[in-house]
Amino acid sequence: MVRMGLSSSLNAEEDMEVIAEAGNAEDALGAYRKHHPNLVLMDVRLPKMSGAEAVAAITHEFPDACILMLSTHSGEEEVYRSFQAGARGYILKSALREELLRAIRQVRDGKHYLDPVVAPLLAEHLTHRPLTSREVEVLKMVAKGMGNKEIAASLKIAEVTVKLHVSHVLEKLNVKDRTEAATAALKRGIIALE
Repeated sequence: MVRMGLSSSLNAEEDMEVIAEAGNAEDALGAYRKHHPNLVLMDVRLPKMSGAEAVAAITHEFPDACILMLSTHSGEEEVYRSFQAGARGYILKSALREELLRAIRQVRDGKHYLDPVVAPLLAEHLTHRPLTSREVEVLKMVAKGMGNKEIAASLKIAEVTVKLHVSHVLEKLNVKDRTEAATAALKRGIIALE
C-alpha cells in the first residue's frame, strides 16, 4: 500500500515516472538490470536482505547507480551502512512530500542528500570506535538475554573471551551494563530485533 501511494505521488510529477517496483532486494536487482532507472528509491528494511545489502549488490554491478534510501529508522549505523554500500542519499519516511521530491531530484542529478534529522547521527557515528563483527555477534546474543556461558557455548569460545568481548562492547558504546548496551545498539541500528 505504501509503495502504491508513493508511486502514484511520484508519477504526478512532470519530471518523474515510476518504471518498476520491487518487494525485495533480489527483485530490485532484477528490475535494475532490466530498466536501468535514473534513480532507485530503496527501503532500508527488506525481507531476506537489508536495503544496504541490496544497494551493495546493485552498485557492485552498476557503480553509477543513484540510490536514495527511504526509512522510518534513523539509527546511525543504518545510515552509515547505507552510504558505505553506495547509496547517495538517505531520507526518513516522515519527511514532507516536498522534501522527498527535492531529495529525489538531488540524488538523480548526481548529488548526495542526507535528511537533516539523521545528519547529526551520522556525524556522531564517525566519532565512535566501530564494533568488530565478533563483538556485534556477542551483542546480539546479549540482547537476546543470553549469559556469558551460553554465548561461549554457542560460539564455541572460552567464557573469558566472551567477557572480554562484552567489556569492549560496553566501552565502545559508552554504557555501564548489558541492558544499556542492548538498548543503545538497537537505537543506533547496530543490531535489530529478529
